[in-house]
Amino acid sequence: MDMREKQLSHQYFFEGKIMKARLDEVLLPNGRMARREVCEHVGGVGVLPVDRSGNVILVRQFRYPYDTELLEIPAGKLDHGAEDFAACGARELKEETGCTAGRIVPLGAQYPSPGFLTEVVHLFAALDLTEGEMQPDEDEFVEVVRLPIAEVEAMIARDEIRDAKTIVAMYRARLKGLL
Repeated sequence: MDMREKQLSHQYFFEGKIMKARLDEVLLPNGRMARREVCEHVGGVGVLPVDRSGNVILVRQFRYPYDTELLEIPAGKLDHGAEDFAACGARELKEETGCTAGRIVPLGAQYPSPGFLTEVVHLFAALDLTEGEMQPDEDEFVEVVRLPIAEVEAMIARDEIRDAKTIVAMYRARLKGLL
């Protein structure tokens, strides 16, 4: 069965710096019409840094939509044109943690919320780290947190880490034998 939906029309309601919101009319496989709310996002990267002592380096930051601080891997949006995903990851790692990776290992991509969001987050593990100075953006306030791999996994199991990119990166790095 072909489950594709055919876009008949679309109308933008908001266009911002990192996303656009639109309403589409679609034709469903059964011939009926439906509406789809779509948030177009520029996409981003997430980097799972693992130091030589077997610690994961996370960042704690306030996330406005949830009105709380979250513990997550360093991440950021693709905001330098047609930026290479690994290069964007290396930049975000340096900005948020001060670390430079001797080796960047791809961990695939993930769709954070495919029901309405076009964002794709490209994931990487950062290994063979060299420490340096953080270079956060002027609107970025982060605290670096180092935790043993087992503790991060336990926090995920206890529902204390809810950030999807962090959970997916940990899982995929474990499957690749990087943890």
